[in-house]
Amino acid sequence: LWGESGTGKELVARAIHDTSSRVSQPFIAVNCGAIPEQLLEAEFFGYRKGAFTGATEDREGFFQAANGGSLFLDEIGDLPLSMQSKLLRVIQERAVRPVGAVAEIPIDVRIVSATHKDLAAEVSAGRFRQDLYYRLNVIQISLPPLRERLEDLPILCTRILERIAAESHLSSIPTLGRSALVALLSHQFPGNVRELENILH
Repeated sequence: LWGESGTGKELVARAIHDTSSRVSQPFIAVNCGAIPEQLLEAEFFGYRKGAFTGATEDREGFFQAANGGSLFLDEIGDLPLSMQSKLLRVIQERAVRPVGAVAEIPIDVRIVSATHKDLAAEVSAGRFRQDLYYRLNVIQISLPPLRERLEDLPILCTRILERIAAESHLSSIPTLGRSALVALLSHQFPGNVRELENILH
């Protein structure tokens, strides 16, 4: 999935999962850029008790947690090269080796990845592995920014306001007047749907 920040990449990933044969299995979403580099391997693949200081019990990683279901790797372009090679091996072998373990564990996971970066350009610059890029880029879905699909704005506003009303336990759903909608339609929305949601809040 490729698109600017705030275009709804995780919602699309979840919709792919929810309309698939894996819907009854876990959907695990991971922000690759939010995990410290030294913890990436343990978080992704899990670890065995005693593998390192503080490992007082066995722990599953994201791949084991998503087994049978879908693993959504958001901001895949932020993964360091060392972790990219380990991820490539897992995809190729369909098995993970927890930190401190000897044997690999077979896994069955659909991987949906997302980024706001141009991964082809990242490959050319040496910041993203070409072999991993081709492994992940089987089907590319581009999410257009909100400014390029303003015809969706009225229905998006309605759905977001319905959700806000439900979450806030409002007795009625707020509606937008014509002048408010005109003002929104003239905005460029650099923050996309996430910005629209914040404005409506």
